Amino acid sequence: MVERSPRFDAFCWLLLSAGLLLVFLPLYYALVIASQPDDTARLTLATLPGSALWHNLAAAWAKDDLQRQLVNSTVMALGIALGKLSISLLSAFAVTYFRFRFRTAAFWLIFITLMLPVEVRIVPTFEVAANVLSPVTALAGWLGWRLELNVSLLDSYAGLILPLIASATATFLFRQFFLVVPDELCEAAKVDGAGPLRFFRDILLPMSRTSMAALFVILFIYGWNQYLWPLLATTRAEMTTVVIGVARTLPTDNADTRWNLTMATTLLAMLPPVLVVVLLQRWFVRGLVDQEK
Repeated sequence: MVERSPRFDAFCWLLLSAGLLLVFLPLYYALVIASQPDDTARLTLATLPGSALWHNLAAAWAKDDLQRQLVNSTVMALGIALGKLSISLLSAFAVTYFRFRFRTAAFWLIFITLMLPVEVRIVPTFEVAANVLSPVTALAGWLGWRLELNVSLLDSYAGLILPLIASATATFLFRQFFLVVPDELCEAAKVDGAGPLRFFRDILLPMSRTSMAALFVILFIYGWNQYLWPLLATTRAEMTTVVIGVARTLPTDNADTRWNLTMATTLLAMLPPVLVVVLLQRWFVRGLVDQEK
């Protein structure tokens, strides 16, 4: 049992207050800038919020097809989160409960992909997305055949989602969870005549729901914040994500930047992930602290 003391409590409150200040200071500064009129010349941290917040938010909402960008980011983030969860659950279930040769090697091959994020493999990933059948074409050329096949995933939701849905981290976490599930549950399921898929659906999935909710929040924010891959995989304006849309509010020439509109767009872009965190906050905390064994 940890003994409480006034000094220790004061230190904890001071540490938490400093962390809270570091987290909310950029948000406050963005809110202050987004609330300023266009004629504001100089802004500092001491500047008080202005009266043009709703006007700037309305202007940002009506500019550069922001609604479409939000839809694209939402579809991409949901697809990545759900895809990562589905593949990770199935792969963790396979390497935990099925006995096959090189099972441990298969798991470690999945785990080592942590060292290969999308930024490292961006060139081959783009080549495959530009032509999904390029490996078939290359194999045919190696065999002396000439094939002209081209199926591109660029400028599509599939191209935004599929290259990013593999997750070694989620596979590792689910595998560790499955390893501590009592073996008696699996034996009881076998005695009752339940097959592997029914055991997975009726026992493992309900036991993993809080872990799935916690990972869903993390993976949704991961997909929402993607910048490099959507920048390469999309060329049409109607497929642009909101993160790229925020970056494009900054002028590339010598024109003056309208920081109030840029920050208003940033605030609007923050709303969906904040909403996901707020709605799933209870499940997110339970998934991090509960054992559910």
